[in-house]
Amino acid sequence: MYKKYLLFLVSACIISCHSVAQKKSGKAYAVAFYNMENLFDTEDDPEKFDEEFTPNGDYHYTTDIYAKKLHNIAYVLKQLATDSTADGAALVGVAEVENSKVLTDLAAQPEIKNKGYKHIIFRGPDPRGINVGLLYNPRLFKVLNAYPVKVALDGTGGKIFTRDVLHVKGILADDTVHILVNHWPSRREGERESADKRAIAAMVNRRIMDSVRRQYPHPRIIVMGDMNDNPIDRNIVLGLGTGGNKDYVKPDGLFNPWQNIYQSGRGSEGFIRNRDLFDQVIISGTFITPPAGHLKYSGAEIFDRPFLITQGGRFKDYPHRSFGGKHWINGYSDHLPVILYLRK
Repeated sequence: MYKKYLLFLVSACIISCHSVAQKKSGKAYAVAFYNMENLFDTEDDPEKFDEEFTPNGDYHYTTDIYAKKLHNIAYVLKQLATDSTADGAALVGVAEVENSKVLTDLAAQPEIKNKGYKHIIFRGPDPRGINVGLLYNPRLFKVLNAYPVKVALDGTGGKIFTRDVLHVKGILADDTVHILVNHWPSRREGERESADKRAIAAMVNRRIMDSVRRQYPHPRIIVMGDMNDNPIDRNIVLGLGTGGNKDYVKPDGLFNPWQNIYQSGRGSEGFIRNRDLFDQVIISGTFITPPAGHLKYSGAEIFDRPFLITQGGRFKDYPHRSFGGKHWINGYSDHLPVILYLRK
């Protein structure tokens, strides 16, 4: 009798705890960002310096390699965020993609074809022809408006540009959200030498956000991208106006969950044998303490599954990239995807 009673109590507790967990967790919506490392097609664009990613170029970028690259990236997207939601990623901001064709070809890969991903991309000013874009699941996200915003590095002269900021307005889980997809200037010249260029990119984002806030009360804003700055760097903290403690972020401020992750020693790419976390998804404070029934922040992760990591050799523990020098090594990207979770 006692054993039956104890079994009843344990069963009741399990059911009750499961119900509470389900009620607390709600439905998850995954918002990701992924620098896809030179996702080009094989054709030469006469207006861009993309010759190295053609069959006769330095990378010997054949249709066979292109097909493998698409397959590998699709394999990542198939698994992205599925530990938390069966839908996978609702939104994936992307960088280092050439054009609409490569995103169309990517969405048609058998690994992710059933997701029905659509995309937004505009031809930008980058001399190599790489752009930012947004993949989205149309069953989860409805596009209302989208346009590129120029980032002039020479002030009002407007002759020297870096990658555009892609501004997409849409509906996610009945909430209107504004998404800004970025790829800030690199550190190739040196961190300090190039910092002013990234400061300009940060300022453009601030202007967009200020404009949105003047038009809409308490907007929900998502800033994502390869920032080429870490979460504690000046252009992120002061340039964008971010904070790493959600308890102190105001509704008109920005919360950056990657600050604590970075300070714990984790990153999304290796650079000169340092761990950097340039890839970030940052959200407005309106996602921290929203009214009932609206999307709320619930967590963030670097998608660092073992197959995405080099397992041995000189670059052990670095992301398993597509090319080693100019040679195809059948990898994925030199960046890891990052994911931010929102719950209804």
